[in-house]
Amino acid sequence: METSLTAAFSGLVDLASERVGGKALVASDEFFAPKSNLLKATRPVFIPDKFTDRGKWMDGWESRRKRTEGYDWCIIKLGTPGIIKGCDIDTSHFLGNNPSFASLEGCAVSTRRFNAGSASWKEILPKSPVNPGSQNVFAISSSERWTHIRLNIFPDGGVARLRVYGEVLPDWSKVRKNAVVDLAAVEHGGVVVAASDMFFGSRGNLIMPGRAMNMGDGWETKRRRGPGYDWVIVKLGRAGRIKRIEVDTNHFKGNFPDMCSIAVCDTTGASVDASALPAFRWTEILAKTKLSANKRHFFQKELHESGKVTHIRLNIYPDGGVSRFRVFCLPA
Repeated sequence: METSLTAAFSGLVDLASERVGGKALVASDEFFAPKSNLLKATRPVFIPDKFTDRGKWMDGWESRRKRTEGYDWCIIKLGTPGIIKGCDIDTSHFLGNNPSFASLEGCAVSTRRFNAGSASWKEILPKSPVNPGSQNVFAISSSERWTHIRLNIFPDGGVARLRVYGEVLPDWSKVRKNAVVDLAAVEHGGVVVAASDMFFGSRGNLIMPGRAMNMGDGWETKRRRGPGYDWVIVKLGRAGRIKRIEVDTNHFKGNFPDMCSIAVCDTTGASVDASALPAFRWTEILAKTKLSANKRHFFQKELHESGKVTHIRLNIYPDGGVSRFRVFCLPA
């Protein structure tokens, strides 16, 4: 186990999360706890006195004690297809009932219909020891695009959560020509690569599907006590020409930003990592504009022509929270 790898996955997307459409399709056994728990976005919890008619309630997937040869498994449809860089097989709260080993296999299906019996699986994480009550983090070196994964546990037991970190690879052939799409969206390969602060809410929430569920499901900075302003940078899923933008302050009522501005840049052909982006040359396309509480703000006529862009920067003045940031473009 390489727990130090967790930081290396911070800029990647959990491809299996229920937030992006991940779904546990079928499992060999889920006697004690259902497979759907594996993909919850929340951290697992433990309630000491909670039981069901089958035994102790557990916030994860748990199979019964195996009395025959073999092992248990669960097949998961990734919410967004992509290249897998790492995983976290989290056994939090499973003490004495965790599996001893686990492995991962992947497959790629080009159609929407998935047949588990005819799927062709390829091992992407060999059988590896997992510790009880731990986040078991592994690097994965596969460079292929996967649509489904299979978690194998040996011989049985419980796993609280499965995180599958990677880079989204959309099928652009399915996007209609001249269609305007949200290139900042996680499902189209958008990634939030940098932010000035995210004390109360993660920057990654900005590009998640749907509207925010609550104030915690957005990006929120601490209260600024000095000069300056907060900002966030999104790398678009592919280069595009911006047609309209949405800044949504849903649920932010006493802590929304007073104003915002937006700038863009085109890094095509340049070698620029996330740490260098804040100092990169930016072109303003939306001047400082007033924002309101708990509201979807749409900008189109206010935007200056930008040409082709690869990155977009949302500046908020002086601080506060934004729930979603949508950047509708014509893919370049």
